Amino acid sequence: MADRDEGRRKAGDTHHDEDKGEAGLGRHPGSEHAAGSTPRDAGEHTARSAPRDEGKHRAGSELRDARASDQEVPSPRPDPPARRLTWQRLTLLPAFLVALLLGTWLWFRQADLDPVSADALSGGRVSGALWQHVRLTALSTFLVLAVAIPLGVLLTRRAFRRVTPAAMTVAGWGRATPAIGLLALLVIVLGSGTRAVLIGIAVYAVLPALAHTLAGLKANDPALLEAAHGIGMSPLAVLTRVELPLAAPLILAGVRTALVLNVGTATLAAFGGGGGLGVLITTGIADHRMPVLVLGTVLTLTLALLVDWLASLAEALLRPRGPDSMQRSPCKGLFA
Repeated sequence: MADRDEGRRKAGDTHHDEDKGEAGLGRHPGSEHAAGSTPRDAGEHTARSAPRDEGKHRAGSELRDARASDQEVPSPRPDPPARRLTWQRLTLLPAFLVALLLGTWLWFRQADLDPVSADALSGGRVSGALWQHVRLTALSTFLVLAVAIPLGVLLTRRAFRRVTPAAMTVAGWGRATPAIGLLALLVIVLGSGTRAVLIGIAVYAVLPALAHTLAGLKANDPALLEAAHGIGMSPLAVLTRVELPLAAPLILAGVRTALVLNVGTATLAAFGGGGGLGVLITTGIADHRMPVLVLGTVLTLTLALLVDWLASLAEALLRPRGPDSMQRSPCKGLFA
């Protein structure tokens, strides 16, 4: 029996030593099960935490984007306004006209004029013809504006919008009719003289001025007009203080076109007894006198270019200031 107790004590000591050895090696009873389950548990933990981490990262990035968008972004600096008048615009065309007139004068200095040419160019006839041409151009342009602008305003009112196509068609008849034919018809009806010539020139130039006026008034922003009515402005005040200033660029473009047209058409006044530079041109053609023809042509060309240059300056100076002043021009170039 003593032997059995001693054997049991030795077996217990042996088992205790094995436990110590496993503890020294970092193992614990049941550690094999724990070690075997650790990779699987780690994989499952990684698989469960990966979507959660990705969602957190995505939510964080969206939050940063939202904060960045909420921050006030400074507006870009507006471009400096373009200069209306440049030195090229102010000097190139006048320099060309001066050179043209100087060259014509030098040519006349050395030209041998016969009695017919000398008679056609003497006695103040050149200056008289030039003054008549300028007067015809100015009066006919005044008639065009007196008809085209009020008619354009009237046709843009609600009560008369239905007759706009018919009015444009009638105005187009004057432009479609050949100028010399229209002038001849008016001379037959009204007789020769300044009155028939003025009416013929004005009728021929009404269409572009009317078209530009209609386009300018129709291009106005309806919201601005409603705002003007909303603050208590009368219809007349809205027209004079809002609509016409906004439409001024296109109206001025129509005036410029009408001026240039009238300078050219006024040369036909010679056929209706209205005078003008056309007298020099017709005399040079009929009498085969080149100096007279050249002088009449050069003066007409110079006057047309000078009027167009002055009208362009007036258009630039009278244009309302603003970023949207002359960017819209649906009729620009149609009647030039």
